[in-house]
Amino acid sequence: MKLYEHQRQALEATADKNRVAYYHDQGLGKTFTGGEKVYQLGAKVNLIICQKSKVDDWVDHFTEYYGQYFTYDLTKKKEFVKFIDYPFSLFPKSIIGVINYDLAWRRKELLQLKDFTLMLDESSLIQNEQSKRSKFILKLQPKNVILLSGTPTGGKYETLWSQMHLLGWNISKEMYYNHYIDYHWDEANGFPLRVIDGYKNVERLKRKMRAYGCHFLKTEDCIDLPEQIDQTIRVPVTKEYQIFKKDRILKIPYSQIEPGHKDGTYLELVGDTTLTKLLYERQLCGQYNQDKLKAFQDLVESTSDRLIVFYNFTAELEAMQDILLDEDFEDYSKRFSVVNGKLKALKNYENKNNSITFIQYQAGAMGLNLQKANRIIYFTPPLSSELFEQSKKRIHRINQTKTCFYYYLTCKGSVEEKIYKTLAMRRDFTEALFEEGE
Repeated sequence: MKLYEHQRQALEATADKNRVAYYHDQGLGKTFTGGEKVYQLGAKVNLIICQKSKVDDWVDHFTEYYGQYFTYDLTKKKEFVKFIDYPFSLFPKSIIGVINYDLAWRRKELLQLKDFTLMLDESSLIQNEQSKRSKFILKLQPKNVILLSGTPTGGKYETLWSQMHLLGWNISKEMYYNHYIDYHWDEANGFPLRVIDGYKNVERLKRKMRAYGCHFLKTEDCIDLPEQIDQTIRVPVTKEYQIFKKDRILKIPYSQIEPGHKDGTYLELVGDTTLTKLLYERQLCGQYNQDKLKAFQDLVESTSDRLIVFYNFTAELEAMQDILLDEDFEDYSKRFSVVNGKLKALKNYENKNNSITFIQYQAGAMGLNLQKANRIIYFTPPLSSELFEQSKKRIHRINQTKTCFYYYLTCKGSVEEKIYKTLAMRRDFTEALFEEGE
């Protein structure tokens, strides 16, 4: 396997460490860097924890490049049993097991592993140390640790503690906060809430991170990638959106949103809290906005190139597919690929130059390699800055040779404009929403 120069340099810089974090920009090939580090560490047992959509990719990677291992897909019960009960006394081969985050914490047998290498792909997913997945991973007893992430903090240093703990920095959370985070306590609804005001001693924190095996790498420092061009396509908000924004309640006839549905029944939207109001405003800008759906259709019909389409809600996927199928069922239905919480079907993306690949943010904004395409349509924006930044890197990565285009379908004068403005500042929109007291 041939590594790029920046990958070789990263491995050389961390050659003396058995606990490392490769915080490299998306698209710089962390899969190859991490996989090679696993090999160099030479543990008999190796556990890779990743997103569900990446399990097959990691299994294929180790099977293709590291035939000296037995590689097991631990999402399959029979293979999990073989991994846990592997007879080292009979077979000298080392083993690798790959499992997704949300299944790992349900497999308590993994807590029995000793002296193994643990690799976390997209390690930012354990930043909430109170979640079940994080608590479980922090209980594991690895000898070696490899963390991979292009966005380890999402711009928020307070989320780093659990990752640093895995790297061997045994600083308490309270001491970490006191040294590096400016915060105050707010008694919200009678409960104490820690509110982050800013950060301090940042350079000292970065030195500490490097001392504990963190290796940072930006795209511009090591590789020339094609130009990125943003295009905002503005569409009008609907009358229904304006009514809901003003009154926080709206009744929509089902016959208006579901063709063929009988008159007389209604979908009622009630924005009685800040979050439900935000949810319905986003939906009124998405699946319930015919102008946006038409603009989406126009974009699709304007090119014969591969297209990646990011969306939030299942109803958005259904509305987009419906509007295309209404035009030409035979053509479009054979061009779809889909990645969401229930499905990862990329056959058409791989094989058809004019494919349309629909990706739900939570399922596919991280980890997928989609550089066969160079155009992304954002049907609706996410609320997470990390997912937004990662989504853009699905096409802007090693082996991309074409200019990358990003089309943002945006409702004028709506909450979507506020969301994109906040995401441009590398901030989560929900965080900004509550800071403003809306």
